[in-house]
Amino acid sequence: MSLLRSARFPAIVLLAAAALGLVVANSPAAGPVDAVMHAELGIPGLLELSISHWIKDGLLAVFFFVVAVELQYELTAGQLNSARKALQPAIAAAGGVVLPIVLYAAIAWGSDAAAGWPIPTATDIAFALGVLAVFGKGLPSGLRVFLLALAILDDIVGIVFIAVLFTSDVNVGALAGAAVAVVTFAILSRQLDTRARVPVAVVLVLLAIATWVLVLLSGVHATIAGVVLGLAMAQRPALRVRHELEPWVNVIVLPLFAFSAALVAIPAVPASQLSPAFWGVLVALPVGKIVGITVFGWVSLRVAHRGGPPPLAFADLLAAGALGGIGFTVSLLLSELAFDDAPALRDQATLGVLAGSVVSLILAAVLVSWRAWHHRRLTASAPKTA
Repeated sequence: MSLLRSARFPAIVLLAAAALGLVVANSPAAGPVDAVMHAELGIPGLLELSISHWIKDGLLAVFFFVVAVELQYELTAGQLNSARKALQPAIAAAGGVVLPIVLYAAIAWGSDAAAGWPIPTATDIAFALGVLAVFGKGLPSGLRVFLLALAILDDIVGIVFIAVLFTSDVNVGALAGAAVAVVTFAILSRQLDTRARVPVAVVLVLLAIATWVLVLLSGVHATIAGVVLGLAMAQRPALRVRHELEPWVNVIVLPLFAFSAALVAIPAVPASQLSPAFWGVLVALPVGKIVGITVFGWVSLRVAHRGGPPPLAFADLLAAGALGGIGFTVSLLLSELAFDDAPALRDQATLGVLAGSVVSLILAAVLVSWRAWHHRRLTASAPKTA
């Protein structure tokens, strides 16, 4: 299980799953696999979804639950539990959101791809920390802390975009029912440390399922159920549940989503005919993130250093910016949502996410390796104290 929880494992499996999805989508197996993905499962007349939607709306809610639990911890007891700690990564994260939006809008403005502007705003925590673990031996711990805070703040932005931008025809009754279920879930989760923990756990699972169904029926994207439940659950049992779920998220949930999202046929057209949805994401992810995070991070060190964590060198910020450009999971979800009614644009945006994330991954591997070598050399040359 330690392998499944390691920082490196999710990044490797996600990359392999996405690569497999691309290969399958561009092979003779594309037709049968597509048919399987569109096959509907569920309770006839009550709740039926395609397998693709079960993955995107159902399994991914578990991933967002795990993310929300980590977010709750960081906000209350971790790296974001005070304004001083959060200010530097918050300013850098703002740059890593604003500049990609500006770049995407500049490329796609006036076209039918303009609605995809939220896509390049996300950072994939699993991928970014995986690359850092593989190539970053010897880096100061402050860089990992900074990157983790940055990625979590990016997740908050992505969650807000999903909740606000991709909600339509809200069913107030279902949403109210979900709210009642969440409040009940939050109260009962405080009883998990008592002798009644087994029946309480069973009821909590049923309440979680009920919340997910009600959020789905309300018109709000179903993954928001995972976010709300993760934030509402009592922290100690939530951290235990996260620990138990993490291997399954890494080995089943995220790879299945990466595979299904990457089932995209590569268009046999010249580069000049590719959509702005592709070019916008391809440019905005690596360029927008690395410039936005680096420049805004540098500014944050000048305006928010006093009382905060030790400052990072400009070159370390550059490495963090490259890591931030690995959008992947949340960016893939945002491309699905932004172009839900335009499959051709969705496919090109998905290709843009994959290509932009790979470019960022390569840049990050080079920059992180260079900075790790630099810090190891400084450590080796430092005078030994008696």
